[in-house]
Amino acid sequence: QVHLVESGGGSVQAGGSLRLSCSASGYTRSVNCMGWFRQAPGKEREGVAIIHAGGGATWYYDPVKGRFTVSEDDAKTTIYLQMDSLESADTATYYCAAGRRLDACADLTRAVAGGMPGPVGDDETYWGQGTQVTVSS
Repeated sequence: QVHLVESGGGSVQAGGSLRLSCSASGYTRSVNCMGWFRQAPGKEREGVAIIHAGGGATWYYDPVKGRFTVSEDDAKTTIYLQMDSLESADTATYYCAAGRRLDACADLTRAVAGGMPGPVGDDETYWGQGTQVTVSS
């Protein structure tokens, strides 16, 4: 089991910045990727960014490219999402996800690249409870 806890959400004006954190605990050695998804009110969840362990390769959903940066700490148990030039369209609950097997990470990565909801939580994919980000114009 892997437990994910997000933090760092809040309210900010358009053009501002926020930095989200996601800390993983439990059987973290089994995790091969961690990423961020978001869900705005009345909309489907969509992928935002993902980082793979063992090399740090990253992928982003097109609307956030150049504004958001995903990174991880040296222990590879915490990831961050630096969000700059925030827009009102970025308002959403942001969820952290972690994948164990490489095929689970492939599913998460495809979801991020396509802005799709991503797989449901199971023994190979874990989700946090979310942190709210509100951007006012």
